[in-house]
Amino acid sequence: AGSGFNWLGWGAGYADIVKENKLFEHYYQELKIVPEGEFEQFMEAMREPLPATIRITGYKSHAKEILHTLKEKYFKEIQDLEVDGQKIEAPQALSWYPDELAWHTNMSRKILRKSPLLEKFHQAIPPNLLHILILDMCAAPGSKTAQLIEMLHADMDVPFPEGFVIANDVDNKRCYLLVHQAKRLNSPCIMVVNHDASCMPRLLVEQNGKKDILFYDRVLCDVPCSGDGTMRKNIDVWKKWTTSNSLHLHGLQLRIAVRGVEQLAVGGRMVYSTCSLNPVEDEAVIASLLEKSEGALELVDASADLPGLKYMPGITSWKLMTKEGQWYSDWSEVPTSRHTQIRPTMFPPTDQEKLLSMKLERCMRILPHHQNTGGFFVAVLVKKAPMPWNRRQPKLRNKEATSFSEGAQAEEPPAEEGDGETPTEGHPCNSNAPENPPEPEAKKDGVCGPPPSKKMKLFGFKEDPFVFLTEDDPVFPPIQAFYDLSPDFPKLNVLTRTHEGKKRHLYMVSKELRNVLLNNSERMKVINTGVKVWSRNNDGEQFGCAFRLAQEGIYTLYPYIRARVINISVEDVKILLTEENPFLSRLGDDAHAQAKKLEMGSIVLRYQPDPNDPSAPQCPIELCGWRGKTSIRAFVPRNERLHYLRMVGVEVFRDKQGKKEGGAAATQEGNTEGQEEPGQEAATEQEGSDTEQNGSAESKTSDSKDV
Repeated sequence: AGSGFNWLGWGAGYADIVKENKLFEHYYQELKIVPEGEFEQFMEAMREPLPATIRITGYKSHAKEILHTLKEKYFKEIQDLEVDGQKIEAPQALSWYPDELAWHTNMSRKILRKSPLLEKFHQAIPPNLLHILILDMCAAPGSKTAQLIEMLHADMDVPFPEGFVIANDVDNKRCYLLVHQAKRLNSPCIMVVNHDASCMPRLLVEQNGKKDILFYDRVLCDVPCSGDGTMRKNIDVWKKWTTSNSLHLHGLQLRIAVRGVEQLAVGGRMVYSTCSLNPVEDEAVIASLLEKSEGALELVDASADLPGLKYMPGITSWKLMTKEGQWYSDWSEVPTSRHTQIRPTMFPPTDQEKLLSMKLERCMRILPHHQNTGGFFVAVLVKKAPMPWNRRQPKLRNKEATSFSEGAQAEEPPAEEGDGETPTEGHPCNSNAPENPPEPEAKKDGVCGPPPSKKMKLFGFKEDPFVFLTEDDPVFPPIQAFYDLSPDFPKLNVLTRTHEGKKRHLYMVSKELRNVLLNNSERMKVINTGVKVWSRNNDGEQFGCAFRLAQEGIYTLYPYIRARVINISVEDVKILLTEENPFLSRLGDDAHAQAKKLEMGSIVLRYQPDPNDPSAPQCPIELCGWRGKTSIRAFVPRNERLHYLRMVGVEVFRDKQGKKEGGAAATQEGNTEGQEEPGQEAATEQEGSDTEQNGSAESKTSDSKDV
């Protein structure tokens, strides 16, 4: 549950790229997306490096502690600093982002790395949706997905929120970036799947004894785009930009958006977004979607949800330009030879009354020079009725009976088998029958994406099954006795990844995701789901239980554990995280007395905040540990260990070579040599291999980079 941070910034190594593209300037001057008299400012901002932007991530109470540390310590330290003649200003909170959890600076990442003090600062930072079902259609590398998961877990006292996030990406390798993000957040309510978003299979869930279609309350449709809003950080876009990029992507963007609204519950909302400024990828897609919906969709004015965000309203008039510089204002002007490249849906609607009724001005285009940002486009759509091509009389779901579309109406399965043909030209998925699994990803005409990679075949959903345990599984009694699990512990939510042999790890998912998994095993390709709660440690059997607690699942599991818990102080936290294998006597008197009463084996070390001591962390901290014969140790992966140390005021940071500095804390790398407790070296390796990932994520053009 470690908090972290996202950096938006500018990489080095692009100095030789000339930040000029005459076609780009000509195109956007003609389209008038920039207010009169501001075009030079717009272009100047595009050529400037993108400033570093900080977002504090993780469980809300932990994120607030990190924010407190930043404001009281690091922000003050860097004030009035000068690097290369540039005065560093104190970071400012983004007015439109909730709870002061996002900040911007006047520093590029290049400047950030030039000062030892700033480098230290760089390393230091690591709406209530509890019942909302969310589909993130094009999710990799996952920073938006991470924000959605954080919202689900706004209340740390709820181990299993009823909502969930299904995060999808068409690229198998990029799905593992999503897994990395999900692991950092340790949520039992996230599932990573691998599908072409334009052919996203319609899933089923069981409720009231019968199978029903799963509709989502929220859909995030952050589509692949030309990315010309990202020129400040993706410098190579300057030389690669051409209008044909947008013309090639428009059809795919529209197919993905259509599939998104098909899967949206009536009453639900879909956010369509790009990091492109081009109306062909932006308003043209929204206008076409609204036209096809015949009143089922409506644009929402979302400005009130983003106070302080400066944006330009969507435009209602635009024209197309080929890469050769030929302009077309209307479909009727396009010669037949261009009909495969340019489509009618790329132009504004010709019916002025229809165009006005769409309220395209409710779309939002964020321009770089207004608030020193990248360029983005966002539109929020609400679904008022089922889509016309598979319309049946909607019914209001029984709110008491199910959480699967809380408070929203949902479409009945279509009368005909399948969804009925969608009105999108060339749509390759016009028959996703709920009763049948979708075709394999390699479609006959190849439109739905490449065949699965070898990695997918090796580690896909069939070879690595998700096997739920039964309540009478023999694995439970020793676990239940050793940890004194409460009677309401949801055994049915526990799964493993093997049908045969000894279970190495046990994972947990929410009951809602269990429902999805059990009813769609042949319908979807699941890359990862579940949070690890226990790992096998054979030597533990002599102490009464072969399974030790896993740190990544402790916040999910802790509410059910009634034994093996030691309450610790802030000083105890510091000792456990900075000393390799402290003797029991190193703990405070209270924790020492508790530890002496326990037999050897896996334990929970719990810090409970003291409201009378405002200088101490004001959120609970749970650490997994091991009680040895005469010593005690915390089993916490490196990144999380650093996070907790910062929360309790211990300064730890890495030097340029990646080695840590900061005294005793620097010894805590998960080294297990010289340990007295049997079998723990192997246990740490297992934990480390799954959780101590510190690679940086590749950046999708529309996303920030996680560091």
